[in-house]
Parts: sequence; structure tokens; C-alpha cells
Amino acid sequence: MTSAASPHLTGGLNPLVISGRVDADRAHLTPRGELVHGCAEILARALAELPHSITRVDLDMGGVGFMDTAGLQFLEVLGDYGRRHAVPVTTSNWNGQPRRILELAGLDTSDPLRSAAHQATPAPVPGPSAVAVERAERLHTLQEEVEQLRQAIASRPVIDQARGILMATHGCSSDEAWHILRETSQLSNTKLREVAAAVTASAETNGPPPPPELRTALQRALARRRG
Repeated sequence: MTSAASPHLTGGLNPLVISGRVDADRAHLTPRGELVHGCAEILARALAELPHSITRVDLDMGGVGFMDTAGLQFLEVLGDYGRRHAVPVTTSNWNGQPRRILELAGLDTSDPLRSAAHQATPAPVPGPSAVAVERAERLHTLQEEVEQLRQAIASRPVIDQARGILMATHGCSSDEAWHILRETSQLSNTKLREVAAAVTASAETNGPPPPPELRTALQRALARRRG
């Protein structure tokens, strides 16, 4: 069995695909790609295709390379399936950035479904509790980190182009070009992506030169590397 996402559904660079097999009455599912918008619907379709005789569902998450807050909805769908069908469900092998998101969300990285279930029905208290405030702060931190990661992914091509231009123009290594860009960003108080975009644009035929403050910062960064 395989459930795949269309690119317009997830909006991800690596659309989610869920493959799996059934051994006797046990289902083994292997998601690969990104847990972003639409991932919960993809999981729901994969779970709906399972035989009614299934008594356990295990997911190997090692093939998931990116996750935003939609991944928490993914876990909710999985947990709801287990409750409705009265079968144990597990996820394992969380790595890299998705594991970090689970940590920020306050979930157990070895069994996030268990910790999510424990947090699902907190005792009612008058006014916002310390636990609720802490969860809200964690969610805010999580959302900020995901946004930073998205910006880094979007910026990577133009930064790589700028590094290549500096390497070809000034005979520096890839690491040196990276440090030059970063130092130019710091000296000019300009975002790294904007520095890279200016360097790339200036290398095009009849391309505009970088703004004066960027040119000055770039020259200083180059001089320091040569010195």
C-alpha cells in the first residue's frame, strides 16, 4: 500500500509519501518526505486503507526530514485512529529537525503519542494555568523556529549562488566565501539573504551594483580575509 501527496496539497519541497505492509494483523507504515500542510489527510487515507483485522499500527519516522506544526495534527489523526479502533499505535525513529519540534512541543521523542495523550485532558483550573502558559510559550517558540527553517531553505539557492560568485571572482574557498557573506551581513546590518541577492544581481550582465553600504561592508570583509 502507498499513499502519496500531490505537491499542491502539501506545498512542501519533498511531498509526503506513506508506504507500508501488513504482517498478519500488524501494520508497518513508513512515511517519507515532509510533515507539512495536508499531511494529516494523507495519513487518514493510508489508515483508511488498512484491513479491519489490524490489531496494531507502527510507524517508522526515519524518512521524515522536515516537520512544522502540521506534524502535530498528523499525530492527532494517528492517536484518534488508535482510540477509535482500540488498537495500539506507535511512532519511532524520529531524527533531526522533526525530533527538535517534538522536544519544543514538550512531547516524548521516543513515544510522542503517549505524552500527547497524557496532555490531552488537563484538570480544569480557573484562569490560565502555569502549564497552559508554558505550552503556549513552547508553541510560539516552535512556530518561530519552523519559520526560521523555512526562510533558510528558501534562501539557500541564492546564498549558494553568491558563494560561487565570490569563489570565482576572488579565488576563495567555499568556507571563506560563506564567512565573507556572513561578515558582510553583520557589518552592514543586513539580512544574509539580502546580501547574497545583491552579490548575485551585481554579477549579471548590466546588473545593478550592491548599495554603497553593502559595497563598503563587502570590501572590508574581503580585506580581512586577505589580511
